[in-house]
Amino acid sequence: MVTASLAQQPTVDEEDTVQVKVKKPDSLREKFYFRSIRFGTDILALALSGSERFGGWEVNGDIDLGPFYLAADYGKWGKDDVLATGGSYHNDGTYWRAGVDISLLKKDPDRNMFFFGLRYARSSFQEQIVMVNPDPYFGTLSYQLTNGSATAGWGELLAGIRVKIWKEFWMGFTSRMKFALGVNKGNAFTSYDVPGYGIVGDGANWGFNYQVFWRIPVVKPKKPAVKAP
Repeated sequence: MVTASLAQQPTVDEEDTVQVKVKKPDSLREKFYFRSIRFGTDILALALSGSERFGGWEVNGDIDLGPFYLAADYGKWGKDDVLATGGSYHNDGTYWRAGVDISLLKKDPDRNMFFFGLRYARSSFQEQIVMVNPDPYFGTLSYQLTNGSATAGWGELLAGIRVKIWKEFWMGFTSRMKFALGVNKGNAFTSYDVPGYGIVGDGANWGFNYQVFWRIPVVKPKKPAVKAP
């Protein structure tokens, strides 16, 4: 008679277990490919164009490449101001910006954005100033100075939000710090206001845009295939 130790015999409730190591995908890494393109405009610029001192518009666009967005803007700007001395100032011109945005919302299914960005901007414009000088002997004298072909360049740091509202309709705002302004030399007078930049000063300028966009999908992201265990 042969007896076996109960400690050496497997019990009925004991089950074989297999450990499988599953490599987790990197949730912060995005694939690089052309997803969509968006076109929009700044509705604040359109609203301000109804005033007597400002007229202009701006169009915006960006390309969604996954990890980052290529962005560009183009606008028209005209301003009329009254000088403290009684004269007047007028300018008219265009500007453009180009750069890149990086969203902090990685792999958001709706591609909503909380982003930071960098731009390089250029402006071409003409400006005119009328000086008024009262004279006790000859009466009021006025003379005109003109910068016929002025140009300027500067950099911008951006932060903003863009949110999907309905289907392919988007809204958002952008706050921008404009810095390192350079205006071409040899003008009739020192430029007072640069289209796209604002009033010329010693420090940085701040800007704000409230924008609406329409998104055109190019390639829809592929859903990962579900494998059976």
